[in-house]
Amino acid sequence: MDTQSPESNLSIPLEPGLYIVATPIGNLGDITLRAVDILRRCDRVACEDTRVTGKLLKHLGISRPLHRYDDHASRRAREQLVGAMRSEAVALVSDAGTPLVSDPGYRLARDAREAGIAVTTLPGACAAIAGLTLSGLPNDRFLFAGFLPAKEKARADVLAELGSIDATLVFYETGPRLLKSLWAIGELPGDREVAVARELTKLHEECRTGSAAELAEYYEAHPPKGEIVLLVGPPGEAAPTGDPDQLLREALETLKPSQAAAQVAKATGLDRKALYARAMELKSG
Repeated sequence: MDTQSPESNLSIPLEPGLYIVATPIGNLGDITLRAVDILRRCDRVACEDTRVTGKLLKHLGISRPLHRYDDHASRRAREQLVGAMRSEAVALVSDAGTPLVSDPGYRLARDAREAGIAVTTLPGACAAIAGLTLSGLPNDRFLFAGFLPAKEKARADVLAELGSIDATLVFYETGPRLLKSLWAIGELPGDREVAVARELTKLHEECRTGSAAELAEYYEAHPPKGEIVLLVGPPGEAAPTGDPDQLLREALETLKPSQAAAQVAKATGLDRKALYARAMELKSG
C-alpha cells in the first residue's frame, strides 16, 4: 500500500492515461489525499463546468489547464482528449461526486479503453451511496436508476417497471420535481418506505423517512432546495386480497374500467394492463 503523502509525490510524473477522480458532493473536506495528489500532478483536467472545478482547484491551491467535457461535448472533443492521453495524464472530474455515475463521462472512459489507454479510478464521495447509507433502508440489494423522467407518463412507466424489483430503488431528483415524484411513488402497490436525503455532507443535511404521502405532505409545506437522493424501499409481502375478478366487478360498479384496473392493481400488485383487459371483458359481458 502506498503510504506516501501527496507532497512527497510532486516530483514524480504521472503515467499517461485517464484518471477518474471523485470530488466532494458538498463538504470540501471529503476530498481524498490521493485525489489531491493526482490533481496536482496531472497535465490537464476534463470537467463538466470549468467554473465549478476552478473553485475547487483554487481551494486546493492547484492550477491546471481545464477542458470542458459534459453532455454537449462533441465526438471530436472526446477524440482530442483521448489523443492527449497517449502522452499526458488527463484527470476527469464531475461537478460533484464520482464521475460516470449518472454522468456522460462513461463515453470518454470507454473510448480510452478501446484505444488501449490506461484508465485509473480514484474512489470517493458519491451522493447515491451516501443517501443509501443514511436512509436506514435495506441496502443488501439496491438499484440506482439515475433521474426519474420529467414527464408524468414516462415517470409512471419507469416506476411501474422497477416497482416490483426486490431491492431498494435509488434515484436522483431536483427540488422542483420532488413532489410529483413522491405522488407517483405513492401509486406503487404495497406499503413502501421512502426516504428523502438532501444537502448531503452540507450544513443543512437532512434525511426524512416515511410513506410517500407523508413526505409529500411535508415537502408541500416546506419546499425543498438543493440536491436530492430519493430512495424507495423494496415491496413488502403481498397480503391475500381475494379474487381479482370479484374485486374488478366491485370496482366497476362506480369506476371506469381504467380506474378500476388501477385500483385493483394497487391493492394486489397485479399487472394493470392485464387487469384493464379483464375489466373490459367483464364490462362487455
